[in-house]
Amino acid sequence: MNNYLKFLVLSVIIFTCGCGHKKDAQITNLLMLKGGKTFAVPTGTAADQFVLKKFPDAKIEYYNSVLDCSMAVKDGKADAAVYDLPVLKNIAAKNGGLIVLDELLFDDQYGFAVRPDDKALKSAMDEVLARLKSDGTYREMQKRWFPDKGNPGPMPEIKFTNEKGVLRFGTAAVTEPMSYVDSSKQVVGFDIEYASYIAKKSGKVLEIVNMEFGAMIPALISGKVDMIGAGLSITEERAKKVLFSQSYYPSGIAAVVKDNREKKKATTESKMKTLADIKNRRIGVLLGSIHDAYATKQFPNATIFQYPNLSDLLFGLNSDKVDVAFTDQTSVKDIFSKNPGLGILSKNIFTVNIAAGFDKDNDQLRKQFNAFLKEIRSNGVYKDLVDRWMDKGLEEMPGIKGTNINGQLKVGVVSDLGMPSTIMKNGRLIGFDIELAQRFAAYIHKEFVPVDLQFGSLLASVSTNKIDIIMSSLMVTDERKKQIDFSDPYYESGVSIIAKKNNIDSKTLSGSGTPDEYPEDENGNGNVSFFKAVSNSFYNNIILEKRYLSILDGLKVTMLISILAAILGTLIGSLVCYMRMSKSRFLSRSASVYISILRGTPVLVLLMIIYYVVFASVNINPVVVAVIAFSLNFGAYVSEMFRTSIESIDKGQKEAAIAGGFSKIQTFTYIILPQALRHILPVYKGEFISLLKMTSIVGYIAVQDLTKASDIIRSRTFDAFFPLIMVAVLYLCIAWLFTWALGLIEISVDPKRRRIRRTEEAKP
Repeated sequence: MNNYLKFLVLSVIIFTCGCGHKKDAQITNLLMLKGGKTFAVPTGTAADQFVLKKFPDAKIEYYNSVLDCSMAVKDGKADAAVYDLPVLKNIAAKNGGLIVLDELLFDDQYGFAVRPDDKALKSAMDEVLARLKSDGTYREMQKRWFPDKGNPGPMPEIKFTNEKGVLRFGTAAVTEPMSYVDSSKQVVGFDIEYASYIAKKSGKVLEIVNMEFGAMIPALISGKVDMIGAGLSITEERAKKVLFSQSYYPSGIAAVVKDNREKKKATTESKMKTLADIKNRRIGVLLGSIHDAYATKQFPNATIFQYPNLSDLLFGLNSDKVDVAFTDQTSVKDIFSKNPGLGILSKNIFTVNIAAGFDKDNDQLRKQFNAFLKEIRSNGVYKDLVDRWMDKGLEEMPGIKGTNINGQLKVGVVSDLGMPSTIMKNGRLIGFDIELAQRFAAYIHKEFVPVDLQFGSLLASVSTNKIDIIMSSLMVTDERKKQIDFSDPYYESGVSIIAKKNNIDSKTLSGSGTPDEYPEDENGNGNVSFFKAVSNSFYNNIILEKRYLSILDGLKVTMLISILAAILGTLIGSLVCYMRMSKSRFLSRSASVYISILRGTPVLVLLMIIYYVVFASVNINPVVVAVIAFSLNFGAYVSEMFRTSIESIDKGQKEAAIAGGFSKIQTFTYIILPQALRHILPVYKGEFISLLKMTSIVGYIAVQDLTKASDIIRSRTFDAFFPLIMVAVLYLCIAWLFTWALGLIEISVDPKRRRIRRTEEAKP
């Protein structure tokens, strides 16, 4: 028996080790992708067809872009991503940890094309290609546009002569590195350089005509352009319409896989020591922040990831989605207290002034704020503010008595910006910016009214008078000065770069001033059991500081918007359906236009347009705006449900009812509508649930719904999972509740289902 147990244990160990080795094995050829591997492909492309032809048993997962596919491979969510060879080469060069396999799934050849009768230009293209290959220029082009690491380019300067006019080159500048728009808004790429040499040989100036890929051949045939190229594959079908050059680039459908060799390179040399080490890394920034603009300008070869709030940015850093993150120096202490695994790579890369923001037409309020700021600096109040919030890190708001003699002061804030600027504690906003704004409101005898917004919405809100002042650690920049006016600076903040400690060189870490004295956060980062961890998360995210109040308030708002939007949207849909089915061409076409526009416009865009454009000069509750936006969108879909359901009823029933003495209204009410409802309700139920979930975007217009409440909690606890899972469960429960309620209505209008239910209830 003992020998049997030993054999069993040994077998398990061998199996486990073997599986682990196989999982980490480096994929080096297409043969290793057989056996039901998972492939990531971009939605809307033919890449999945190429995969299934080569690997019939493959599992396909769809992503929005080629970059998303490649990142899925890097994160271990897929075994390989498949797309055009040059595109994958470009992505692998800019994102470490990926390898493009040498073997192709299918071969392809890229060529330029001209009209069939333009043989002279075709000969010129081929002559230029031969010269480029013979004098070494072609090799330099390949190095320039297909580097082993980093971004392609830059575009060399090629001087043209204008002896023989202009050579119009049609291209679709969306495929880096073949033809794309660079950071200076110029169309560049391998194809553009090749086309430039052709124009130079022809004694012409190159004129680039950027267009949709599908429009290139029609534009060439109709004479709009003289030559086309943009990673254009040479095919027999296309060759019937155009004249191709010789193949200038051997391409094909390739596969990119994870580079597991990177795991073996985790030495001190690969760790970051200085700012120079992040130039080709993944950098996380807050969307619309000064960090965003700085990183984009100073590190052009880096990959910039923009996050809407600090909690998402830190989650990206902790989960290795980014290598480093930019943050305000004032927030570092709070971040490290709850993220002990993070450290400082650079303590202060630059310093910038922080000020309040005002609409350019509100100079009086700006002058009042400057006078207020001057007064509190002189009487010691400002020094006390800095001492409590900035130096000591206290989290207690003093009692500030205000009046509303002069009305309200609407202050734009970002509730999840973090300490010491702004946080939500015990159901109320606190922080340095909040106290400063409250004191200013009291100074001018106005009621302090905070308006919680996304950081990227602050400037638009103050410019459209949705708020009176921005108080959210807003850094002063020349670009922002073009849109709004700033007060005198009320604080000076440095900008730090942080990263995971195990990615920073030990000497840099020890000399960076990274605080090691911060205690573990309240979530407890020690080795605790699963149930203890869940218990801690529940307490920290729900009970502590009465955070459940934010969830309850958000839940009420979500349900209110959903129900009101559904009711109003149903009424709008009924009216639009009536217009759509009207014999009047004007009404029918108007309804069709409404349906097309509303169904074709993303709800977020519609929401922003109504709030910032339609009601720009109107002081309106954002909840009302949300109800209007979702009602309009919901009505467009409901109208088509009504129309198709009504038209599905046999016209003979209507004719029979009228022949039997019913009026048109009676016929619709008693004959058509009951039958139509049976078709409408199942679809209506699903559309309503979609409406419920779509309300999660209302945080963009300062509505604190369920999702926004989750963001606020995450900004305090830095717990990326529990608040999201909690909100997901709540949405699921609400959806189930409404589905159940609508199901009862569905049964009540269906005689057959009513009989079945009565029969089941009558059974003993």
